[in-house]
Amino acid sequence: MSRSISPRRTGVGALLLGLIPSSAFAQESLPTIDIGSVPPPAPRSSISPAEAARSYVVRGASTATKTDTPILETPASVQVVPQAVISDQKVTRIEEALENVSGVRPNQSIGSGTDFLIRGFGNNRKIFRNGLLATSPSSYRNEFDSGNIERIEVLKGPAALLFGRMEPGGLVNVVTKRPSDAPYHSIEQRFGSYDHFRTVWDSTGPIDQNNALLYRFSGAYENSGSFRDFQHIDRILLNPSVTARLTPDTELTVDFEYFTQDYLADFGLPSLGDRPAPLPISRSFGDPNDPRDNMHKFYVASELTHRFDENWTFRNRFLASYLHTNDQFLNPAPVFPPLGALTIQPGGVVRRNIFGQASDSEVYSTNFDLSGKFDLMGTHHDTLVGFDYLNASTAANTWGNFNTPNPAFDINVYFPWPSYGIPRALFDAAVYDRKSIARDHSVFQEEQKGVYFQDHITLWDKLHIIGGGRYDWSEVGRGRGPTFEAAQANLVYAVPTVLRWDEAFSPRVGVLYQAVPWASVYGSWTNSFGSNNGVDANNRPLPPQKGEQFEIGVKTELFNSRLTTTLAFYDLTKTNLPTPDLSTPDPNDSIPIGKQRSKGLELDTVGKISDSLSAIGAFTFMDARVIKDNNFNAQGIPLYQGRRLPNVPRYSGSLWLKWDVEEFVELDGVSFGFGAYVVGNRQGDRTSSFQLPGYVRFDALAAYRWNVGSTKVTAQLNIRNLTNTKYYESTDPESNVDPRYGIYPGAPFSAIGSIKFDF
Repeated sequence: MSRSISPRRTGVGALLLGLIPSSAFAQESLPTIDIGSVPPPAPRSSISPAEAARSYVVRGASTATKTDTPILETPASVQVVPQAVISDQKVTRIEEALENVSGVRPNQSIGSGTDFLIRGFGNNRKIFRNGLLATSPSSYRNEFDSGNIERIEVLKGPAALLFGRMEPGGLVNVVTKRPSDAPYHSIEQRFGSYDHFRTVWDSTGPIDQNNALLYRFSGAYENSGSFRDFQHIDRILLNPSVTARLTPDTELTVDFEYFTQDYLADFGLPSLGDRPAPLPISRSFGDPNDPRDNMHKFYVASELTHRFDENWTFRNRFLASYLHTNDQFLNPAPVFPPLGALTIQPGGVVRRNIFGQASDSEVYSTNFDLSGKFDLMGTHHDTLVGFDYLNASTAANTWGNFNTPNPAFDINVYFPWPSYGIPRALFDAAVYDRKSIARDHSVFQEEQKGVYFQDHITLWDKLHIIGGGRYDWSEVGRGRGPTFEAAQANLVYAVPTVLRWDEAFSPRVGVLYQAVPWASVYGSWTNSFGSNNGVDANNRPLPPQKGEQFEIGVKTELFNSRLTTTLAFYDLTKTNLPTPDLSTPDPNDSIPIGKQRSKGLELDTVGKISDSLSAIGAFTFMDARVIKDNNFNAQGIPLYQGRRLPNVPRYSGSLWLKWDVEEFVELDGVSFGFGAYVVGNRQGDRTSSFQLPGYVRFDALAAYRWNVGSTKVTAQLNIRNLTNTKYYESTDPESNVDPRYGIYPGAPFSAIGSIKFDF
């Protein structure tokens, strides 16, 4: 295999609000905007939108390096869920798409679909959108609809080098649809179980005859019930974007995304003993008169790419996120009962009260990347130098009472019907119930700046060495008070200060040897810079949490380079976790000696086995547990040390196959799909007081495609949970309710029919 220094034109960019955002996440060409004097530009992508909707083949994932390095040459574990899989499986939430990725498990709270465990660790940074943080660092709820997703990339392990402060398990990066030279239009109507109704559309192409100005408009509308009583969502997504070719070497893209959803918060089912309570999974302990909750967000994003010459490129990206949530629901009370306390009282009663919370977040992020290619003394270099900046603020308030039960709201889990129908006036009155009036308003503030350097060195076209480092400056704090003004004042002027400053250096080194064109072996060492820990007994800031990972693996590209596979073994530790300081009399004093470890084996594969058979699959064997902690019960027995981390199975796996029947002329246009998902048992909480049983779930599809003139029509039927298996996805991560109250069941047998028109 030989390597030439030929231009690789990547990314589209935009400039907005005086900030120049950056990108390196899509391989695209950079044609001209000179309408009268030059020929039309070359296509922006090697794959058209129509092909992207059908192809499982993946060879690159820029999230791991922010460059166009192929997966086979990247010494890290990264998996891609392409748009074709999302479409075939009729995924609406990214939680469903990530079932196809090893080492990733849902970690939801009151129904949120964007909290995940990656390699056993939660991710308070949650989701990135085209490489920039798209959720609130303060961990309030969010949701992502699949209607505008091109692909989802998951980078496993510490990612601090390129993305800054975060949890060490990894990150999820959503790559959205962008304008294309190739005209493409589609509309799809879905309908199915539990009054499911969903419309999805996508339209793209040039605005002018010379392809100097391109557009794309994608989106979705959904109105659906649920297998859970009283649950219903009403959702709309709109995502217009425009690309302007400013010069032959410069492109500017601006996109907007609007999302809103009405729904009801849902804390799931309680436990009984060491298992989920034996109740119908449809049963809800909310109320049909509960006011609708709302979540909405608005993104303004831009990307600018300028190619100086065939080797050097500047990329700049900006994202402004405006996020809002408003939840009010019947909460278990007390919401976090003492260890050993009953969740279901004698006779089957769960005690409740009305609780509400609202948050508004503004998150501004940008980065500047300069990448270049050059040869030096017989070595080839792909070099990246960058800077990024994040500024996030959140104002949140709570009301109602989550600690003291109201006997009028008691509900019998076995016979709940007499308790349903709480007067709406009681929900309205709860807004004025301020039991924690002195501190029920919070203001969160975070600012992060980072500079980073990465060099990918290639020797003899076989040996690849990636090394680099990042230095971060971070400030984070939370102020509380009876009003937002008081909370802001307490954030800025409090003595002792509640603002914390941290600095950290995060290195990464990886070595990969490509022995043959279709296989490589690799090893890597990475560090991460995580959350602040507060202060010690002397009011001195504790050092931030750290992550360190060693990983070795094998990568292959089989079946004419159409099936990409990664087998990885990793050992990941998270240190400096705060635990009680036993040297002081104050039980609230902390010392940063806590340690957690996750190690395991992962297998990911995606692509085509033959012209007619596509596949995506994953397998994980993981041991994730606490290995050092100072929390003890009254008898001196460790509460957490040695225990498995909650919601993390020892083993899990999935395999999805799609067969486009091409072998028989009589069945031309027919497709079949089948998926199997296996998850082992999981601990329900940090003390292993109860467990979620393992399960196996089967999914299937049947489709028929035909042409009506120039229009391609596809009729499809998807079955989820073919055998109607009763299973539980996860427990609440002690975010809104105690895990013993918050067990989230998976959906039973359900069917979705769809008809799609491509033209």
